[in-house]
Amino acid sequence: MRQSIKNIRNILIYTAIVSLISVVYFIYAYSVHEIPEERETFLTEIGEFFGKVGLGLLSFIYFRTILKLVLGQGKLAQRLLPDYAPPVDSSGFNKLLVWMNRTHIYFGIAAVVVILMHISLMGFSRYSHILFFPALLGLVIWQGLFGLFLTWRYSPAELKKFSHVVHAQFVTGIAIGIFAFFGHILIDD
Repeated sequence: MRQSIKNIRNILIYTAIVSLISVVYFIYAYSVHEIPEERETFLTEIGEFFGKVGLGLLSFIYFRTILKLVLGQGKLAQRLLPDYAPPVDSSGFNKLLVWMNRTHIYFGIAAVVVILMHISLMGFSRYSHILFFPALLGLVIWQGLFGLFLTWRYSPAELKKFSHVVHAQFVTGIAIGIFAFFGHILIDD
């Protein structure tokens, strides 16, 4: 149980550090960078819709991760909670998780495409000087690319093994969420 607490503590420390760095950068960017005024055009309205859809898709993907932790399944759960047993009969949740595992790839592909469409329709070049946005773009492409290598039939075994390690990281999702949150607060009126 001590290992479980240590692992969860490490994730919380990582989250706090990334949040603190983001707050410091947010204050810096707010005071130094000129924040472009938001343009209300037909394309940006569509882009905002894609942003909300992308948020929903990411929520689905990370809900799956949280459900796996609650049920004590998967390598992440075994690393974080090595001696964990779910407190309730979880047959319904197990069925949900099986379905989520089967559809995860499709939701992931849709999330990457929708988020990239959101970024392009909102005018990435207008905001690229704010580091939250290039970092987000890199993390989304990172997740999509290494997820692709996991599913691509012709990926060498070594690449698949490496891709699994770098794609299935809770820390990437935490960074995506924090950077998106602070970046959107910075540019929203």
